[in-house]
Amino acid sequence: MKYKDNWEETKRKFIGFWNQSNTGRPLMNVVARKPEIEHMAETPHPEGNYRDQICQGLHYGLPEELKWKSMEDKYQNPEKLVGRYRQFCETHLFLAEAFPNLNVDFGPGSLAAYLGADIGFGEDTVWFEPCFQDEDLLWEDDIPPLIFDPENKWFKKHLEVVKSAHALAGEDFYVDIPDLMENIDVLASLRDTSLLLMDLIGEDEEIERRVEQVTKAYYPAMQAMYDACKDPDGASAYTVFQIWGPGKCIKLQCDAGAMISPEMFRRFVLPSLKEQAGWGDQVIYHLDGPDNIRHLDAILECEGLNALQWTSGDAGPDGTLPDWDVIYDKAVAKGLSLWIKVYSGETVDDWIRNVDRVVQKYGSERTFFFFPEMSLAEAEKLISYAEENWSGIRGSYVEQLFGKA
Repeated sequence: MKYKDNWEETKRKFIGFWNQSNTGRPLMNVVARKPEIEHMAETPHPEGNYRDQICQGLHYGLPEELKWKSMEDKYQNPEKLVGRYRQFCETHLFLAEAFPNLNVDFGPGSLAAYLGADIGFGEDTVWFEPCFQDEDLLWEDDIPPLIFDPENKWFKKHLEVVKSAHALAGEDFYVDIPDLMENIDVLASLRDTSLLLMDLIGEDEEIERRVEQVTKAYYPAMQAMYDACKDPDGASAYTVFQIWGPGKCIKLQCDAGAMISPEMFRRFVLPSLKEQAGWGDQVIYHLDGPDNIRHLDAILECEGLNALQWTSGDAGPDGTLPDWDVIYDKAVAKGLSLWIKVYSGETVDDWIRNVDRVVQKYGSERTFFFFPEMSLAEAEKLISYAEENWSGIRGSYVEQLFGKA
């Protein structure tokens, strides 16, 4: 891999993470600016502070010919997508377990577009136009089955962009499996969310059937994307979370769970999650928002899960807050690893202090920490501290559960 020095070691650590047996310090995603662009870090970026869909980090000093001039340029032009990301790789360092990987999402939840929704592309967001919005429309009478069609215009376009980007990237960096999304989250994009919530009460059997249809559509679409993204050994990387693993490396979620009861979650969502968890080889669950915590016990019944990622919601505190231990305790007791985003605080010293608490409790064998982009000096300080203080830590809670190694 062109832009990654310790790739073989990184793969070994990822395999350890998925199996709760990592050695040395925890996994850490650390992307550092090269010193020659550090002066640009204080300059407001033309795209604002939004972490662009097309890569993790901002595009410092982007040449004019690579700048997007339209929404098609921004999301659907593989030459420019790869060119912009290659420029990012040339100006940054992928340290610890960070590795170069290009996000070619058409927005999170593009399975909805493959099933009939239209996509809206904006400068800082992507959305899906519901295609079943009539309040009086009855699912069973008026909407045909939700069946995956490989000739769907958005699927064909998306797959074409992914394949072209993969060819242009060569062996220099990964192209990620896109976030197609699952279950009721896809239905919420096909149907106005408020109408879908009413359907869950008045058309419950029909919604159950529609979720099954979404699940059946998921497999051929995801298989096609995996086949387009996998490396010669069959390993893959998954978008947004900066994760790699042997075989199919996937994410599961149900953000719409925040709006439904535990009983509804178990009926409408859990069966498909259990099935999909068994389909993936390395599977992370994305738990988003406080109102989804009530479904954690049900989620942990999915036997194929390897790791849990918790997000506290828009503008909420990061994953190191002690309040979230109630989530991590259950996940670790079930045998899962933890993916934890770190950003609360003003300096790298704050990040070190916050992470230190987590490592001392949950250890280094099963933890992954995702840090914000930083300067090379900050990165060297962080990694040096981790090597010296976080290596080979069993964790007090892990010892309490499973004993000493």
